[in-house]
Amino acid sequence: MKEYEVYSSLKVPKNSKIIVRLDGRAFHKLSSDLDLEKPYDRTFYEAIVKVCEDLFSEFSPIFLYAFSDEISLLLDNVPFDGRVEKINSVVPSFASASFVMNYDVDFRKPPSFDSRIIPINDEDVLKYFKWRQDEAWRNCVNSYGISYLKTKYSNNEANDKIKGMKLNEIHELLFQNGINLNDIETYKKRGIGIYRKDKKVEGFNKKEKKNQTSYRSYVYTDWELPIFSEDFLKDIGAIK
Repeated sequence: MKEYEVYSSLKVPKNSKIIVRLDGRAFHKLSSDLDLEKPYDRTFYEAIVKVCEDLFSEFSPIFLYAFSDEISLLLDNVPFDGRVEKINSVVPSFASASFVMNYDVDFRKPPSFDSRIIPINDEDVLKYFKWRQDEAWRNCVNSYGISYLKTKYSNNEANDKIKGMKLNEIHELLFQNGINLNDIETYKKRGIGIYRKDKKVEGFNKKEKKNQTSYRSYVYTDWELPIFSEDFLKDIGAIK
């Protein structure tokens, strides 16, 4: 009966990099059920970061980027022999289980993530992550905007007002009312990244009887990401 399985033989292109992007399913409803602090709930973000760290440990991406309930993994060692149905089922189910384990609350409904796969080359890696970081910024402006408007209007009125506003208009509205988005925490504006860094280790070589410097790799969670650039992605090994 194996021949009846849909997409069982579908694989990503060999020797290619891929991005696996995860999105929380119906997390707007989840945030309401959990009564999360608006516009940003630090406890929620800390749980998402733990999920990201678990994903990094399990699947060894080159780079992992997250904002809100969205997580992007850049992989060059593609798991499961590149089988699309395995990647698109195991990775989001792993993230869902990690989220439940790392967020110590009673969920009314099991949380879950969906997944999509994007084959990508080095030339497009920067474009992709700039696109997602731009979305993180839009999400930040809109989140602060709607939170402010709801202090002045009913929920329906606030939602109607923000739909007709451009990003720069929301930014100016907030600034005129004492909210300077330049001063808020970096992770809210630019997201969070996880990647490997090298640290210098000073030691003594007994065989050669001299001091020796070496470098060891470790996993770094970056809450202070810069605006993405070619230099940054080269420094962390995401592109050549």
